[in-house]
Amino acid sequence: MSSPWRIRAPKFIFFMSGTKPRLLRNGIGALEAGGIAVEDQVFILVVEDDEEIQTIVEDALTEGGFEPAVAPSGEEAVTLLRGHRGKYRALVADIVLRGRIDGWEVAQRAREIDPEFPIIYMTGAKADQWPSRGVPNSILMEKPFAPAQLVTAVSQLLNGGPPTP
Repeated sequence: MSSPWRIRAPKFIFFMSGTKPRLLRNGIGALEAGGIAVEDQVFILVVEDDEEIQTIVEDALTEGGFEPAVAPSGEEAVTLLRGHRGKYRALVADIVLRGRIDGWEVAQRAREIDPEFPIIYMTGAKADQWPSRGVPNSILMEKPFAPAQLVTAVSQLLNGGPPTP
């Protein structure tokens, strides 16, 4: 695998709070301090089946200025990627998921759609498989991790390069 990057995380997870964008019927997102256009939002697809981790990841990405879309299964994530080509700018995927499609396969399918699609894997138990099963130029985050590290990793990939290890 070319350019492997692993983020070593501290052994804790913390919650972040703040104002979340919300989508209004007229297609404009609203914040307490003003509006942002939907076309300016950066949508990140998150595939995670654990509701607590979904909330942590969703809150972190929202705080980081992204618009997360959560899929609870690999099958749903692949359907969203195929049905909304070009909408999502990155994938944050748990490895172990309920259903037949795991995070490794979701990432492979995302790369079939777009060979440069930014991928971040999250796992608590399958990190040792990343060199052989992960897609090139992806990032692995071992659970537990600090939500700010996820935001940094997504930002780094979207800005054209992997984070410094």
